[in-house]
Amino acid sequence: MKELPLAVGVDVSEPSLRAVDWAADEAALRGVPLRVVYASLWERYEGGSLSADFGKPSEEVHAQDIVDHAARRALARHPELNVIRAVLPEEPQYALVHEGRMAAALVVGSRGRSGVTEFLLGSVSLTVAAQADCPVIVLRGNHDKQAVPGTQGRILLGVGEETADSPAVRFAVDEARLRGVPLEAVRAWRCPAHETTDHPLMAGEPARLHEERAVEVLEQGLKNVPGDVDVRSRTVEGPARRVLADLSRQADLLVVGAKRREGPFGLQLGRVAHAVLHHSACPVAVVPQRAPMQ
Repeated sequence: MKELPLAVGVDVSEPSLRAVDWAADEAALRGVPLRVVYASLWERYEGGSLSADFGKPSEEVHAQDIVDHAARRALARHPELNVIRAVLPEEPQYALVHEGRMAAALVVGSRGRSGVTEFLLGSVSLTVAAQADCPVIVLRGNHDKQAVPGTQGRILLGVGEETADSPAVRFAVDEARLRGVPLEAVRAWRCPAHETTDHPLMAGEPARLHEERAVEVLEQGLKNVPGDVDVRSRTVEGPARRVLADLSRQADLLVVGAKRREGPFGLQLGRVAHAVLHHSACPVAVVPQRAPMQ
């Protein structure tokens, strides 16, 4: 069976070029082709910045120049890589979401360079993470731009209400195995304020029950992890979005499952996935898992 390529969205911004570096390393690690994708309508978001990058008037900057530049950058890192170039005359959100149907994973940069561009490119990343059918890796934080060996030597997995062998768990396990590093699986838990009590004999009882429940969820989510993967699991008290953002400082990649829900404006990421995409100190892999309809 033909392996699906790893796709990366390019727009010539610095975060986009870092995404090309990371995606090239990841594709080489997986032994799959790298598909470099430029949505030609992206110039609405970049405006005159494209001409500055290429040193010529914007009307002379062609879409093929952009993908060729990105492809050469990827091949400079990994000359053996099979790089596929694609120019699509579409809006970036639509083009990348569509690419996700034919890719093992999508890699995108997090933001642009100027004030307005930064907001718009951030919205592209969020839209793609919310709607793509494959895992979406958003380059965040002061990482070293490399998929391997990485500087922290661990993959961080945020465990939600996972079933055994969930897509997020499988993705995190594969990433840890490819790199030969431990998988740190974390389940955050909290004791609601209305469950606390001042009675001395009951002090700590509600918290203990919530922690035990967190341990059960963690064990259930990880019970099918193969024995050749070094898994280090733990529960941490606190909001999941804060716990994962804090721990991301010691990780090379943070993996979270995205239980998407239908909202008034279409599919929406959950609060935890949305928060870590904004605040993680390392790249974030959002692995789709649709929530049941309410």
